[in-house]
Amino acid sequence: MIKEPPFDIYAEPVYDINRIKKILPHRPPFLLVDKILEISEHHVVGMKNVTMNEPFFTGHFPDEPIMPGVLQIEAMAQTGGIFVLHGVPDPEKYSTYFLKINNVRFRSKVVPGDTLIFSLELAAPVKRGICDMRGKVFVGNKLVMQGDLIAQIVKNK
Repeated sequence: MIKEPPFDIYAEPVYDINRIKKILPHRPPFLLVDKILEISEHHVVGMKNVTMNEPFFTGHFPDEPIMPGVLQIEAMAQTGGIFVLHGVPDPEKYSTYFLKINNVRFRSKVVPGDTLIFSLELAAPVKRGICDMRGKVFVGNKLVMQGDLIAQIVKNK
């Protein structure tokens, strides 16, 4: 079951940004996860602080800055990528790639100053490198986005 708020955003992270960078190939400005708060075989909780310094705010509704929905999905997917690679030996030798997104709903705007909390769970056991995940994104206790992601774990060349 997807974990719901409250989350302890001040807890010692399971993965800090340096450990995240060892697993994900993304780099700023496209690295969209700041830390992992919880991780298990069945769920992950990640976090991103949204600041006015994000480069997309200069062109995406500059007079009323809003985080693009597609980047919210990408941030959730990056959290899911850490989740599925967490259980893989030598995770730095693998990448995760989107195959499909379904049932995405944007429920509220995400603006500078928000702290996004990504809560994902496996919807089905991982089979042949295919990962089916369900996720919700919160700002405080408010659900701002949700969706289903399917990704594939691929060994890097």
